[in-house]
Amino acid sequence: MTNAVPRGLIAPILTPFNADGTVAQDLYNALAHHLLGNGCVALAPFGTTGEALSVGIDERIAALDGLIADGVDPAQLIPGTGLTNLADTARLSIACLERGCAGIMVLPPFYYKSVPDDGLVAYFSGLVDAIGHSAPNIYLYHIPQVAGVGIPVPVVRALRERFPREIVGIKDSSGDWDNTSALLSIEGLIVYPGSELPILQALQRGAPGCISATGNLNAEAVSKIISLYDANDLAGAHEAFEAAKNFRMMMTEFGPIPAQKMMLAASTGDARWTNLRPPLRPLSNDKARELSERLRREPPSGLAAE
Repeated sequence: MTNAVPRGLIAPILTPFNADGTVAQDLYNALAHHLLGNGCVALAPFGTTGEALSVGIDERIAALDGLIADGVDPAQLIPGTGLTNLADTARLSIACLERGCAGIMVLPPFYYKSVPDDGLVAYFSGLVDAIGHSAPNIYLYHIPQVAGVGIPVPVVRALRERFPREIVGIKDSSGDWDNTSALLSIEGLIVYPGSELPILQALQRGAPGCISATGNLNAEAVSKIISLYDANDLAGAHEAFEAAKNFRMMMTEFGPIPAQKMMLAASTGDARWTNLRPPLRPLSNDKARELSERLRREPPSGLAAE
């Protein structure tokens, strides 16, 4: 793996907020250490699950500094840096790389829609030039259903051919196996599905793992799938997959961000975990009660207690 990022589960870590809306660095640090010690091989701060587009550039840099100062190894961090313009994306990317992060994860410019492929190639080419880093380890981030702009396979292929040392991988959160499969056919490209749902097929095709929102609470269960697969225990891997899939589907039903934050608030006793930044909102009281009841009836195994 590039920059010695090991094979396995990467969690797009949730971002906790204080009552005044500031980043709760103490909770952030504690969750990061817990995840890295309990199934995650790396973290992706400031992804969709981390409410990245509700967190400013300087806030992200300060939170990253807080993690590193608390002993989190930057070589286990792949922060999200994609913004709507090249200057800000480059600034944030350079700050992350200067701190020794294993790489950066970059959305396409997502304000203008229906842009041509050559426009996207020009944007990412400009980013590589602006960063000017000898090995920036750029992971593209494809989540068109949220961003409104995707990174088509031909664009990924063109960028990989033009920048084989810089464009090293992609997180594919499209939920479209045909798209993930096409990406896996690009020689040398590291492909992380953005969910554990296609993990077994992806591992068979050479993917090193996945980047999953539910890794925030279910890291041990998801990482178990990969370790059993690597041990050639395919029956065990399929059994572990079914357990992890059930939790994933429950979180999808209730909303992975507010649902997992509610669960962390309950398990840690710290109500700050229920805070989200607008426009996102916490679960309603009725939904929170419904989720709590579901969890009592269908308790998943191996959930984070930290």
